[in-house]
Amino acid sequence: MPHIFITKADGEQEPFDPVKLERSLSHAGASSTMRAHILSEVIKELRPLMTTEDIYRRAFALLKKNEATPIAARYSVKRAVFALGPSGFPFEQFLAEVLRAHGWRVRTDLMLMGRCAPHEVDVLAEKDGRRVGIEAKFHNEPGGKTDIKDALYVKARYDDLRQAPLASSRVDEGWLVTNTVLTRNAIRYARCSNLTVIGWDYPRTRGLMQMIEEGKVHPLTALTTLSEGEKRRLLENKVVLCKSVRDPHTLREYGVAPGKIPQVLEEAQRLCSI
Repeated sequence: MPHIFITKADGEQEPFDPVKLERSLSHAGASSTMRAHILSEVIKELRPLMTTEDIYRRAFALLKKNEATPIAARYSVKRAVFALGPSGFPFEQFLAEVLRAHGWRVRTDLMLMGRCAPHEVDVLAEKDGRRVGIEAKFHNEPGGKTDIKDALYVKARYDDLRQAPLASSRVDEGWLVTNTVLTRNAIRYARCSNLTVIGWDYPRTRGLMQMIEEGKVHPLTALTTLSEGEKRRLLENKVVLCKSVRDPHTLREYGVAPGKIPQVLEEAQRLCSI
């Protein structure tokens, strides 16, 4: 097919690549027949400067209509993380759960005293004798980028905490974790200064997406059977994981209609068991 340029979330344009779409559908678990059908439908409807969000919505609608429910939910995980907003607090809670799934002991929302100044710490994680302070940089729009200013800020804060007089405030290292992409300058600075940075798909084999998949800690907002209002009520009460709603009592407590509960439980069970 001739090159048709589409518009990415950050406003940049690039040629539509059917291989990328097919790969993302395959990663979600869509069958080969369904992948071929979605590619065919998207290509038929493709027009110059169509947005990646338009393509995602069309693919998601087809998955939701034709595939088993958890497949559509898995395909929507990246958008589901954006939907944890608008504030960054649910993302901090979600990140803590991701780390717990990988064996870390975790606390959130702390104030620690460094050598020179006090610092708010989004997530404090401990494992195998390492004590890591983490800045959780949340963006609620797909086009957001975490740049060198964020990396510089995090490096300075955790350098100060490394030298804290009190052992209870001291950390061994600092991390910057974001749900979007890191700019080239942010990555270059992090490599040079020995700062750990984690983006949605950076490092390539150990980004946030891979950590979510390996830990099987899908966000509550990936569930397609809950309304936006129901999701918001659960998030406001610190329920951030799909697997946390596998109890009908939790759903009833936060106002999910009794008639919907079996559907929600089935989707949560199937999504969280993948």
